[in-house]
Amino acid sequence: MADGTSTEWLDEIGQKPEDMSLKHPEYERNVALHKKIYGSMLAMAIGDAFGACVEFRPHSYMVAYPLRNLRGGGTWGLKAGQWTDDTSMALCLAASLIVKKCFNPYDQLVRYSWWYKHGYMSSTGKCFDIGKATKDSLQEFSRRQQSFAHQNQISKKSLDFLSDGCVDKFENDMKTACSIPGVAGNGALMRLAPLPLFFHRYPSDAVFYAGKSALLTHGDRKASDACRYYAALICAAFHGFKKDKLLNKKFYKNVSRLGWFGNDPLHQEIINIAEGSFKKRKGYDDGIRAGGYVIKALEAALWAFWSDKESFEKGVLLAVNLGDDTDTIAAIYGQLAGAVYGYDRLPSEWEDIN
Repeated sequence: MADGTSTEWLDEIGQKPEDMSLKHPEYERNVALHKKIYGSMLAMAIGDAFGACVEFRPHSYMVAYPLRNLRGGGTWGLKAGQWTDDTSMALCLAASLIVKKCFNPYDQLVRYSWWYKHGYMSSTGKCFDIGKATKDSLQEFSRRQQSFAHQNQISKKSLDFLSDGCVDKFENDMKTACSIPGVAGNGALMRLAPLPLFFHRYPSDAVFYAGKSALLTHGDRKASDACRYYAALICAAFHGFKKDKLLNKKFYKNVSRLGWFGNDPLHQEIINIAEGSFKKRKGYDDGIRAGGYVIKALEAALWAFWSDKESFEKGVLLAVNLGDDTDTIAAIYGQLAGAVYGYDRLPSEWEDIN
């Protein structure tokens, strides 16, 4: 399998000034900040759990049987409040950032693999839902690990706990971008939140690493740039941008002037979304679709945010009742909505589901 670095833009996005790569946030005792961080993560998990019981149901089904409250059963037979792969992978990413105190793609892939193989961070103790692109990339990562162990006479038991020097050698020899080019699903966007939350004080870092994180499992420019744009939105919520400014058609140009996107402009299809392609009052009837393609997924999540009338409850219902990839669209919506509205504006009855 190709290592996902065969195109020029992949090489360009892989470069980061040395003085920026070592920065990591220090703990900040700030109640308002904590409400946004907790709000983003919890809203993502609620959205994921909300959509889990009707995942893959078509829009026509949701019209006939609209979901109105958090419940279990359905597609995976989960209990009310149990999350799927979206939140599991986000928790893996969060754990890696906290433990390593930096962006460490090798450690991220190790933790994703623990989830895939052993149920780490799963709500049920096992991996029961995984996208094809993610599965293929994790299997490729495992193959590269085995090859690296053989070439360097490293114990297979030690592969998940390499020293920094060995990790650098793995990156040089094997690469951690494990997706083939052209993979443009929403599986990187759904797990994104921990990166802009961790790096919110350094928006250019958050945007840069959001793109790098996507490439571990999704090798298309659109997947990477969707994550970069969404990371910028979440960061902006921490920097005082109100909802109307986040959704303004000039948002991308305004933060680009601040250097948030460096010298690497977004793909035109992502720019179209940033300039308001999601603002369709009739939703589904105007072409909003909640599928696995990252462009459609990003549009659908932003449509729900634009349409929610400052209510997380309304927004998550809009996202889920589009049908199809219900859990992921609601999880993507929740990442941004939770960061904007904060923890204390989430419905308390959904937070305490056992």
